[in-house]
Amino acid sequence: MSVYPCSHVPNVIVPPTSAGCEECLAMGDEWVHLRLCVHCGHVGCCDSSKNRHASRHYASTGHAVIASLERDEDWMWCFAHNSQVG
Repeated sequence: MSVYPCSHVPNVIVPPTSAGCEECLAMGDEWVHLRLCVHCGHVGCCDSSKNRHASRHYASTGHAVIASLERDEDWMWCFAHNSQVG
């Protein structure tokens, strides 16, 4: 996995709009890990979760970069480049 600067990372990181996966909360479902869309603040569940809402958000919006919302993790991922952002 390469780590590199990415042109998809916005100048301003938008804060989370929810304390959990927005779609899972609405459905009454569970998630494994949370991901933040840095473009709009959408909070979705990771690809290890059954609903994969963070990936679905990218597919529907084109917002390419997510950040982990896990306390012990500090990374971003670009779906467009399929790579970690440094």
